[in-house]
Amino acid sequence: AVYECLRGGLDFTKDDENVNSQPFMRWRDRFLFCAEAIYRAQAETGEIKGHYLNATAGNCEDMYMRAEYARDLAVLIVMHDYLTGGFTANTSLANYCRNNGLLLHIHRAMHAVIDRQRNHGIHFRVLAKALRMSGGDHLHSGTVVGKLEGERAVTLGFVDLMRDDVILRDRSRGIYFFQDWCALPGTIPVASGG
Repeated sequence: AVYECLRGGLDFTKDDENVNSQPFMRWRDRFLFCAEAIYRAQAETGEIKGHYLNATAGNCEDMYMRAEYARDLAVLIVMHDYLTGGFTANTSLANYCRNNGLLLHIHRAMHAVIDRQRNHGIHFRVLAKALRMSGGDHLHSGTVVGKLEGERAVTLGFVDLMRDDVILRDRSRGIYFFQDWCALPGTIPVASGG
């Protein structure tokens, strides 16, 4: 499916967030298969193509191994499920990627259990701020329409929290505090396939 999507016109595809290294699809085989699909689609279209390889694993050492293998295959974008993987693991992988020329796509698998509760839980704007501090180049952030739908003003508010250097207080967009990120890099919001 990766080759067909890339050959058909998509620029990027990604592993599913649930795909790690199951017996029916081991990570090393999947990484190699996806790399071959990328190279083939690039050769046939003359366009740059990419795929986000899910490097999420049970410990940081395994994530580093997966990221290194992706780099060796010249697939320069890896993905991490930052909520299921944990913030410390995410920061470690973000530092590894930054030091080794890789981009880190962040998936928010499990977020609905945490942020979709009206009376309790942690709002996604807080999770997005925590991710920006933890590290990641782009974050699967949802949209204002479709499966990943959120309230328009609030969604645009946390999108700005992810990418802007200075955030002004605006309660209508769910921004309750002034925020100056100083030199902390932003994170690019990505709508994904919803």
